[in-house]
Amino acid sequence: MQVRFLGDYDYRNQYTADRREGIGVCGWILVSLSFLLVLITFPISIWACMKVIREYERAVVFRLGRIQSKKAKGAGMILILPCTDTFIKVDLRMVACKIPPQEILTKDGVTARVDGVVYYRIYSAVSAVANVSDVHSATLLLAQTTLRNILGKQSLAQLLAGREEIGRSIQAILNSAAEQWGVKVARVEIKDVRIPMAMQRAMAAEAEAARETRAKVVAAEGEMNASRALKQASMVLSESPAGLQLRYLQTLTTVAAENNSTIIFPLPMNMLGSLGQKSRGG
Repeated sequence: MQVRFLGDYDYRNQYTADRREGIGVCGWILVSLSFLLVLITFPISIWACMKVIREYERAVVFRLGRIQSKKAKGAGMILILPCTDTFIKVDLRMVACKIPPQEILTKDGVTARVDGVVYYRIYSAVSAVANVSDVHSATLLLAQTTLRNILGKQSLAQLLAGREEIGRSIQAILNSAAEQWGVKVARVEIKDVRIPMAMQRAMAAEAEAARETRAKVVAAEGEMNASRALKQASMVLSESPAGLQLRYLQTLTTVAAENNSTIIFPLPMNMLGSLGQKSRGG
């Protein structure tokens, strides 16, 4: 996705045009006078001309208000002319920028507060100085608006389940828009998603109901399997009266082992059968 801003300052074209025009005759006279002043006051003036740039910094040098070269200078020691040259240091290290919590309305009408973190660095010091007044503030504001726009097109379920994909989409849009500022976005993370308490309770109740439904289904399947096993066992026992007697004795042993206070009066199975026949005959 390509994002272009109307009125963006195209530094490369402007720089080429400025190099053709040059600093003019008066500019060269002032530069010559500045250089002559350095020679006259040497070696005292050398301390004002030498500047040290750290390894993670670059210096954009302006001579009479114009950028001196396409590429920033550094790291190490650089020389500038007094009175005519000024410079701006740019930090090239990775910056972790926290996106403040944003109130968004998701696609399915749920209000949420979302915050995140953007990791970016400046790869072109000249573009970061010449094309935008404050590159860090501009990147933060762009990240906020992009986060709101992207999340407004997602449902709550997509927002909760697809944070990595959403982060990659925001990263691609930021890289496309901030390329003219000399900024490279390395990573975008969705840090926290907060929804109203009523919605949290509703989601918790829905999840609990779903778990209870699954539990009832599992219990019903267990009862069905147990009933099938009992049916098969009854068919086997009906074919063998001795097996039924052994099962009866095993049940008595189990009850006696678990409940010692229970008094059991064992009766023969044939006696129970004869009693059942007499009751039917009477």
